[in-house]
Amino acid sequence: MRPRLSLFLLIVLLPASLQVSAQVKFKLDRPASLFSRCDTVSVFIIGDVMMHKRQLEYDCEYFLHYIEPAMQEADICVANMEFALGGRPYTGYPAFSAPDYYADYLARCGTDVFLLANNHILDKRTAGLRRSLDVYSGLKEKYGVQYTGVGAEPLVLRRRGVKIAFVNFTYGTNMPPTEKEPDVLRMNDADVSDCVGKAKASGADFIVALPHWGEEYVLRHVQWQEIWARKLVELGCDAIVGAHPHVAQDTLHVKGVPVIFSLGNAVSNMSAVNTRLELAVTLRFVHNRYSDEKYMLEPQLDWMWCTLPGKLTSSYATIFVKDWEGRRNEWLDPSDYDNMIATLKRATLNNPY
Repeated sequence: MRPRLSLFLLIVLLPASLQVSAQVKFKLDRPASLFSRCDTVSVFIIGDVMMHKRQLEYDCEYFLHYIEPAMQEADICVANMEFALGGRPYTGYPAFSAPDYYADYLARCGTDVFLLANNHILDKRTAGLRRSLDVYSGLKEKYGVQYTGVGAEPLVLRRRGVKIAFVNFTYGTNMPPTEKEPDVLRMNDADVSDCVGKAKASGADFIVALPHWGEEYVLRHVQWQEIWARKLVELGCDAIVGAHPHVAQDTLHVKGVPVIFSLGNAVSNMSAVNTRLELAVTLRFVHNRYSDEKYMLEPQLDWMWCTLPGKLTSSYATIFVKDWEGRRNEWLDPSDYDNMIATLKRATLNNPY
């Protein structure tokens, strides 16, 4: 009986041993995942960060407290620095010179990119610009935050396999430069085309144009902004997010490219009609690592409101409107809540964002 059992085991186990051997020798590729392996890179952009004279009387650590989590959460956070860092004496409008600690605060809040091409960057002339660049260079070493808008080069950043170029330029400055270099990137065909061309040459997957343009305090864009938007689309920009008018303006698409004409103020002492309502925009870029496809999602727009001292808190505080809707009784001055809701209705009446 024992020989028969051995023969039986040999017959049963031989195919199994051959199967194991075959699996080792002829290794099969792993089957493709049923789900795409996608990475998403988020870019959170806020408008004009200002420092008016009255703001100097308050601790800036509270200014962006309520939106700081969104700034920190984004892969790249971008802010427009609407002032020079010209040193003492610190001054507000019309010629801004903010304290160095204000820029440091913005960096600690999570800002990754400072936009410098705006009409106030030369408020303290070329000497003030040079000093500003020295401060920003120190913040780059300290926090890794970078700046753009000065010189002819785009800022190109890479996150999780996605390469994004930022092109920042302004219609002009309130003060002319006293020396040729360094100079702010100006809004003219040759310089902007050259900068976008360099962004393409860098191999950027996406190009984000950040123009400082438009008419102040006007809720809808003007014709020359749209002309420029179409130029930027023709040059190859994938998204356009503007600033300067101090109010949130309308949006549209040009050949599929989203155009947000103005975000308005991020934080300021302005109280004129519509100047305290603002937009934050989140751009999301997707990289499918399985197919290597890269594409941009539709931008996310979030309304914000800049509360003045004594309204919601004892200081300035920029908030997301959606976080505070229905909480009127929590305001120090409930009439400011009413102002926020009324301004939002007025702004969206003819501009379906």
